[in-house]
Amino acid sequence: MMNKQAWLPAITALAILALSGCSPLKEYRTVYPAVCVSATQRPSPECAAHALQQLPTAKGNHYLLGFIEFDDQGQLWDRKQMADVVDKLAGEAGKKDLLMVVFVHGWKHSAAPSDTNVQTFRKVLRELTDAEVQIAKLMDTPAREVVGVYLGWRGGSVTVPLLKELTFWDRKNTAQKVGRGGVTEVLSRLELIKRDKKSISEAGHNRTRLVIVGHSFGGAVVHTALGQILENRFVQTTGPAGTQSDIGGFGDLVVLINPALEARQFSALSDISTERGTYFPSQLPVMLEMTSEADYATRYAFPAGRWLSTLFEKTREQQRFNAVTGKQESIGESDTNITAVGHFKPYRTHRLYPLDSKKAAQSKELSTMDSVRLFMQTSTDWAHDKKGSKIAFGNLMLERTTTSAGRNPYLFAYVDKRLITDHNDIDDPRIIEFIKQLILISTQSPEQADTIRQLQKPAATH
Repeated sequence: MMNKQAWLPAITALAILALSGCSPLKEYRTVYPAVCVSATQRPSPECAAHALQQLPTAKGNHYLLGFIEFDDQGQLWDRKQMADVVDKLAGEAGKKDLLMVVFVHGWKHSAAPSDTNVQTFRKVLRELTDAEVQIAKLMDTPAREVVGVYLGWRGGSVTVPLLKELTFWDRKNTAQKVGRGGVTEVLSRLELIKRDKKSISEAGHNRTRLVIVGHSFGGAVVHTALGQILENRFVQTTGPAGTQSDIGGFGDLVVLINPALEARQFSALSDISTERGTYFPSQLPVMLEMTSEADYATRYAFPAGRWLSTLFEKTREQQRFNAVTGKQESIGESDTNITAVGHFKPYRTHRLYPLDSKKAAQSKELSTMDSVRLFMQTSTDWAHDKKGSKIAFGNLMLERTTTSAGRNPYLFAYVDKRLITDHNDIDDPRIIEFIKQLILISTQSPEQADTIRQLQKPAATH
């Protein structure tokens, strides 16, 4: 057996390697408040350091992209950066309706200009912008301006190829620090823009909407910041004479992709939504949690770590009522405590799977017009959703379980491994289109929904 002296050189070398390969703790977007206007879809070099950018789509439309950054303790890098981005959006909202989309990246990513999550987010914003313009033409309404806000933090602490795989728990802890820090303030200020717009708009004429998307530990950031707010908004859903109304959420939609969080964090949301057996046709999605069956980081590494950290905690069997089946369900708290939410079967409401055997590289992106047509169909299908329903999103099928009520606005979807192949894979065009469709469904106005239903009605025969 090797003695301590024999191990010391190896340990020292490992420590030096780790320190030399640390990801930088820095602010990437240091130029503000000026908006940098880029003539190309990939920002020009002079725009790289700007916290506010205006970027074009291939069709000649444009969108606004802002960056707000946080340090390892969850504090804003610079409050002026946040203020300038939020003030710019508030100013834009004074002139037109906005579709605000926030993205919080996850493990191994950052706000660096070259980061692949930044590139994917720009792609989603381009597609949403072109779809918004096309929808506005069909509806004969002004197009909403698409605005993206990228929340950046140090998602990777080490850059050394093998060592960075061991940072999972370190970055999980940091993500929850970030979620408890300035993120709630930023998201609340963005929601205030939406509310202020509603207060000054004529009844029924406000179309400004807010969507928050978190991937991986970015999902942990979002849920840590908003989890209790979401529970509160569900409870406060009563109308005249105590009649239950549509469920409200934070903003208009929260999307969590492969979130590295234990199921216990979602117990209240799952329980209260399961206890209600019916939802109105006007109910829109409020939260989408989607986890790949091939997310082995949360499927295997996560429960192993949680088992160790919860070894001395006391748990019990919890009983809850399912209004769809009319039966009591038994939920093991020990299981919810160690299992990542997406892999906890009792909380699942959906499966998402492809209708063909094509791989991501073989899948073609929909044209803008085809995407809009798909939105009109999926919007109508959602309004008629029921237990066991299947809604086709192009070549993808979203199938609700038979134990989940139709239009239950909390969607917990287990995703086929052919669509999301690992923890960090979110670039499949079919997944991007699916998320885009959910955003469009969730951010439509009641008037737009009525128009779509009228357009979708079959023509009368004579």
